[in-house]
Amino acid sequence: MSILLFCLFIGALLPIVLSWVGGYFRVQQFGSMDNKHPRVQSAQLEGAGARAVAAQQNAWEALAFFTAAVLVHTARGGSGETASILAAVWVAARILHGVCYLANLDVLRSLAFLAATGCAIGIFFF
Repeated sequence: MSILLFCLFIGALLPIVLSWVGGYFRVQQFGSMDNKHPRVQSAQLEGAGARAVAAQQNAWEALAFFTAAVLVHTARGGSGETASILAAVWVAARILHGVCYLANLDVLRSLAFLAATGCAIGIFFF
């Protein structure tokens, strides 16, 4: 598996991991997870739990753009080290984004978001 596709796989796992984190906070705040109305319960979370849900939503959104970048790059026969490096930095920035979201580090989170978005844009062109 190429580095680019491996990074796409890791990117696809990030929102799933963040959903588990959100589940942890649901149990902590409410005593159990309401599997009949999980979105209603998630919407009632506060603090780190609410940030975990927001981070998960943002991770899904970022994954869509990154996936498009990887598909365009692959469809036009792109290859090379630059796209692989950008993809690896994208993964690192997205992990940092999630951690910063949970830790309520808004400025660093925004910088991680911008770095990841810049990497995805770069993959379109290399």
